[in-house]
Order: sequence, then C-alpha cells, then structure tokens
Amino acid sequence: MTNRPNSNVMHIALWIVQSLLAVAFGMAGFMKLLAPINQLAEMGMTFVTEYKETTVRFIGICELLGAIGLILPSALRIKPILTPLAALGIVVIMILAIFQHLSKGEPIVSNIVMIALSAFVAWGRFKLSPIQAR
Repeated sequence: MTNRPNSNVMHIALWIVQSLLAVAFGMAGFMKLLAPINQLAEMGMTFVTEYKETTVRFIGICELLGAIGLILPSALRIKPILTPLAALGIVVIMILAIFQHLSKGEPIVSNIVMIALSAFVAWGRFKLSPIQAR
C-alpha cells in the first residue's frame, strides 16, 4: 500500500470491488462447471445450447479461476501481481460475452458494468494501491 492520504480508502474500495466480483464470478463459474447444460439454458444462459459442453465448462473454469485470482494472491500476499492480471482476464471474458450477447440482440449493460469494475481493480492494483508481496 502507498502512503498517499486517500490510499487507505482506495485500498478498502478495491477490496470491496474485488470481493463482489469474486462472488459473482465464483458463482457463475461454479454454475457453468457443475450444472447440467439444459438447466443452464432454462436459467437464461442461451449460449450454452450453441457450444459444446466442454466449451461451457471451460468458461466456468476460467470464471472460477478469475474469482480465485481476484482474492487469494492479494490476501496471501504471494504473487499479488496475479490479482490485477486476473481482473484483466475477467475484462477479456466480458468482452467476449458482449460479442455473444450482441449477436443475439441481448442487453450488455451488466457486461459493461463488470468490465468497468474489473478494469478499476486492474488499474487500482497495478497503479493506485498495489499490494506488496511478502
């Protein structure tokens, strides 16, 4: 953490956003990893019927790893550089999701919000309030 006056506030804000993103992507990842494909389709995840099951499961693994990467490296202070990299990975996932949603005429507001929050974490942990390794 830096010694700037607002760095503690930024540090706390980043932890809050990291935690919220980790919960959202952890839950989404677990669902895509464990739920039957037809159940995911019934829940409104229309893309699951268009891709192989292995692709859907792979997306779930990526989301789950992103959620873990948002928390563990920084919390344990072991390779904390992985946290902003995980946030950038989530940005990539959400950009790809936007293309999928646009091709179906579906709304993308939630994807844009997730991109903004993830980019905030990446920028914050790279520049504003990086966590130092042990």
